[in-house]
Formats: sequence, structure tokens, C-alpha cells
Amino acid sequence: MDAALAAAGLDAAALKCALVGYASPRVELPPFTPAEIEAWFRGGELEGDLGEHLLVWAARVRGCIDVELAEGLAALKRGDRLAALGCHFDDYAREVLDLGKRAAENLARLGAGMGERPRLREALRSGRVRLRAAETILTVAVGDAEAAWVERAGVESVRGLEAAARAARVRGDASGDARGAAVGEGEDEAWVELRTQLPPEERRVLDEALSLARELEPGSSRIEQLEALAQEYLAEHPGDPDADDTRLLGPGFRARDDASTGRRSTSSLGPDGWAELPEVPPVPAPELSFHETLSAQELDARLRALAECRAGWERLIGRCGYAVKRSGMHRLAGYGSFREYVEERLGLPARAVEQRVALEARLAASPALEDARRRGVSYEKLRVLARLQEPDIASWIPRALEATCTALRREVDGEREGQLRARGKLVVTLPRGVGVLLAAAIASVRERHGPALSTGTCLAVIAFHFLVTWGDAPGRSPTRSRRIRGRDEGWCQVPGCSRHAAHAHHIDFRSHGGSDDPENLVGLCAFHHLRCIHGGYLAVLGHAPGELVWLLGGRLWTGPHRRGADVTGRAAAAAC
Repeated sequence: MDAALAAAGLDAAALKCALVGYASPRVELPPFTPAEIEAWFRGGELEGDLGEHLLVWAARVRGCIDVELAEGLAALKRGDRLAALGCHFDDYAREVLDLGKRAAENLARLGAGMGERPRLREALRSGRVRLRAAETILTVAVGDAEAAWVERAGVESVRGLEAAARAARVRGDASGDARGAAVGEGEDEAWVELRTQLPPEERRVLDEALSLARELEPGSSRIEQLEALAQEYLAEHPGDPDADDTRLLGPGFRARDDASTGRRSTSSLGPDGWAELPEVPPVPAPELSFHETLSAQELDARLRALAECRAGWERLIGRCGYAVKRSGMHRLAGYGSFREYVEERLGLPARAVEQRVALEARLAASPALEDARRRGVSYEKLRVLARLQEPDIASWIPRALEATCTALRREVDGEREGQLRARGKLVVTLPRGVGVLLAAAIASVRERHGPALSTGTCLAVIAFHFLVTWGDAPGRSPTRSRRIRGRDEGWCQVPGCSRHAAHAHHIDFRSHGGSDDPENLVGLCAFHHLRCIHGGYLAVLGHAPGELVWLLGGRLWTGPHRRGADVTGRAAAAAC
């Protein structure tokens, strides 16, 4: 960290001094067995109370660090700072700060809103208003209404604030562009999983249709491509006009059994029914001064320091949260669900905490994953490794320590996809809204061609229809750009980039005499091509596809990496 700060022209001692009170305690909690949880956390035992108190304390500190992160992330999105760091926003958050895309976007949105809401900013930074409450009122706490909403956020429940904010938006009480949603609304969208047999010949038809959809809409994800296939089929063969998002999806679809399956109704006793648990005092946010004159490198150093502090508290939240949830202590305290406990008692967005707790449950049952964490694999990479079977995890740990999270996920998903293909299976995770659309298209196929058709065959029919409709679309000739992007498997080749390639870039510029030979062309996304390379921040040398050298600010660059745990883990692995 000192080296990073020195490179950014900062005083390492001053920054460490600003964060000295926010370092997490070195508390080593062993994985809890069900018997230990039963003994420690049930029935108001002293150890259970202390564990719950530790969880709330960790939540308070993590919340105040997140407030500071929110302002830093908002500053990161302004100007050309991301281009100077060579990263998309979500890639930087994932690789450098160990933050998921949705959590980072919500924090940045909150940070930008705080700049226009001085009362809310002061209340958040002092700890009087907690993070989840601030997210809830952000779109309505504007203008003359700000002061009243901030006061309410300090004393009312999150559920009460959600209802009041929703009513205010319906009445049109909030000025400005609220766009009908608070920060974080939609974060709880349910996801479903489509599982079906897909023989090789039907797989080839689907693959070709998805490839065509990507050509027609560069940069689209597989989810968006499947959505396009379903929309095209339903445009010509409409399904049941009365079907809506509540419909049963049918065979092949099932709900994802994870923390992101949406907000459920609860039987909470309400605020008056919650137990009088010991209050934990608020913690003020650190002062790192994210002013406009900071360079990208200075901002990067501050954000890394905050993320390093945050990581220790996150681990405490995961382990203590796992124990509280597993024991049912939150229900004994009168909360209708763990989600309600997180939002009301901890004051944090529930989805991220639930995901962290779910990973802790997986870690408790997986010695290989626990070894990966001990060796320094980041949280986001642990989530990728958790998709693997237990016997396979150990062999992936060295790669997890070396690769970016994007590369690791792509490789793990590629191996898993290869295994599924070999067994003639298709498994796709979709937002429920896209699942509803795809289920409607499958139902329409069965109405036209017979109810006995398998889900895989229906997908092949939908894909074939898309190929027939768009196969001769203008501009589909195999241009040089398409051939290069196809060679690069459709991905931007900048290390750590998660985007699809949209352009083919000349390594030696044509204006400098560069040729159109394939070895002088590389697939890039629009951001890295136009903002980073032609903006003068990033450069590439060598020969495509396998002999490329990347330079960021004139220095050798292998993509965004954490300078903390992953680096320590790589050093430890090398020593072994």
C-alpha cells in the first residue's frame, strides 16, 4: 500500500492515520457446526448476545466506510479517471475493490446524490442515518423536502420509509428526476434457471442464432441474445395475451436457490414487536477528501485503502451473520426474516449481506474454499470458485491468485459449459422477466407444433426462426472486423475487461503505415478503443492474438489487480 501511495504522490502516513480507527479486529472465528451454533446463539445465551453485538458493530463500521466509498466511486465516474485507470467502472470495482457490480453502482449513485443533498450527507457521515435508509429516501429527499425526509430516516423503519417514499413518488411530491425508483430498487429481482437436454444438432442451431444476435447487437450478453430470440418469435407467433409475470414458467425452469430470489412477505411483529436488543452507537465516516482536483491515481490509492479496511469487516459480517441466520436468533428477536433483520437492525442493503452469508455457509462445508480464502483469494473470486465441485477447487487456486476475476470467471464458466455440452445439457441463469418471455415463446412453439416437444427442441425452433428472419440482414457479410472479433472469441482483449468486442483496432495505426493483416488487428470494446487507446491512456504493442503487450500510462500493465490479499497469496504460493 505504501508503494501505491508513493506512486500517487501521497503521504502514506497521513492516509493511514485517517483510517487507523477503522481497522478490523483480528477475530478468528472457526467455522460453526450446527451444534455450536445451537449452544452459542439460541435462547439469549451470553455468547450469542456477544456474537450478535459484534455483527452489529461490524455493520456500523462497514456502513460508514461504504459512505466514504460512495463519494469516492462517484468521483471516479467523473471525467476521464476511469480511462486513466484503464478500466470500466464495474471491472474496477470487482477487480480492485472486491465489490460486485450492483453494489458498486448503488454506492456511486448514492455518492452522486449526496453531493446535492447536504443534510443527507451530514446525517450519513455522522452515522445518524444508516446506509439502507439513505438509499430508500434518496429520490424523494430533494429540495425543501430533504430536511423532513432526513429526520424520518433517522427514526423510522426501512419498510415504513419504503412505503412513504413510494406514496410520495405516486403523488409527485418529489421534485427532480426520480424515475419512479429508489436506489437499489430492482436489486431484488428474482432469477430463474433454465435446465434442459440439448442434443448436438439442436445446440449448433442455438449457437448460430446467438452468434447472429451478437453480431446484430454488438456487446450484448447471452441473456440479451436469448431475449432477442424470444421477442422475434413472439412477434410473429404471439402467445397467451393474458399471461403475465405471475405465470408458471413450465418444465425446464426453476427458481434460483440463492439470496437474490427477491423480497418475500414476512410475519414480522413490526417495530413495536422487535426485542430490545442493545444499541450500538453510530460510527462517523472517515475523512479522505475526494475533491475534484484529485488525479485518477490519487483517487485509486484512497479507494484501495478504504477497500482494504472494508474487507476485514466484511469477513466478520459474513461469519457472524451466518451464525445468526443459522441459529434463528433474528426470529427470536421478533424479525420476520433475516432480510428484515439486515435492513432494520444492521442498516445495510440486504442482498449483499445475504450473498456474503451464503458464501460463508459454502465455506463452512468446503475445506478447499476455506484454504483458498486463507491463501488470499478475494471474495469475488471465491464466489466464482464456489461454482466448482469440491474435488476441483484446489487445482484452481493458483489460477485464482494470478488471474483477474473476469478471466477466472470466463475460464471456470468455459470448463463448466464444456462439461455440460459433453453431457448434452444447457443450463442458463436468467432474470425472471426474461424467463417469462422465453417461457411464453416455448409455449407458443408447443401450441403450433405439439405439446410433446421438449424444451430443448422448442429452443432450437425459436433459434431457427431467428436465423431465417435475420440471416440475410444487411451488413452480415464476413467483414474484416467480424473475422477478427470472431478470432478473439467476441471479447475485448484488454486484460480484465468483461465486455464484448465491438471494434477491431490496428495495433500499428494505419496512419503510421500499419497493415490490415490479422496479426495487426485486435478486438476491443468501444470504451477501451476510443476512450483509452485513442485518448492516449492505453497502448498495445506486439502481434495478435497471442503476443500482445499492454501499457497504461507508459508502464507494463496486466489488468486491474488488488494490491492486498491476492498479491500476498501469490507470494505465499510461490514460496511453497
